Amino acid sequence: MGSMYSNQTSDSNSDPYLSGQLLIAMPGMRDERFYKTVIYMCAHTEEGAMGLVLNQVMDSLSFPDLLEQLGIDEGNAGEAVPIHFGGPVEAGRGFVLHSSEYLQDATLEVEDGVALTATVDILKAIARGYGPRRSLLALGYAGWGPGQLDDEIRANGWLQAPADHELIFDSDQETKWERSIAKIGIDPRMLSDEAGHA
Repeated sequence: MGSMYSNQTSDSNSDPYLSGQLLIAMPGMRDERFYKTVIYMCAHTEEGAMGLVLNQVMDSLSFPDLLEQLGIDEGNAGEAVPIHFGGPVEAGRGFVLHSSEYLQDATLEVEDGVALTATVDILKAIARGYGPRRSLLALGYAGWGPGQLDDEIRANGWLQAPADHELIFDSDQETKWERSIAKIGIDPRMLSDEAGHA
């Protein structure tokens, strides 16, 4: 078996990495934490991958609660900001996916006008009303070791699709999975939840 990273160009004219793309869980996903999730891939290299779940909101924690836990006594501009479950890794750490007109020294520019910042300063900026124009606040992230995500994709655990700002940032959580799949021309009803169940 040849490596996925060999110089073959027959079936792909882009690199094998998915930074800036959407990762969509197949209905048969065995890990319930990722059932029907859409993940925005912030980084994907031969060293591993990192992304944030876009369509799971945490009802148990409000933005003001989070600020209080972090000892931030700021304005109330962000009271209605939903907090997402970004993934099971570093679940107590905040990550903000946002439009890239807001940049700090610690900001990672992913691509297509999307950036990632994981500092207390961006939370303060959101609370005071001068944060990024569009943002998604998540606690925790999804992470994979070297080659692990590639193996899961080969095992048909995930589909991939191009990202757009509406899918990333809009508040319609209920339809993000279906809309992401529709972007690649697949009818979600054709993907059975019962895959592999006799």
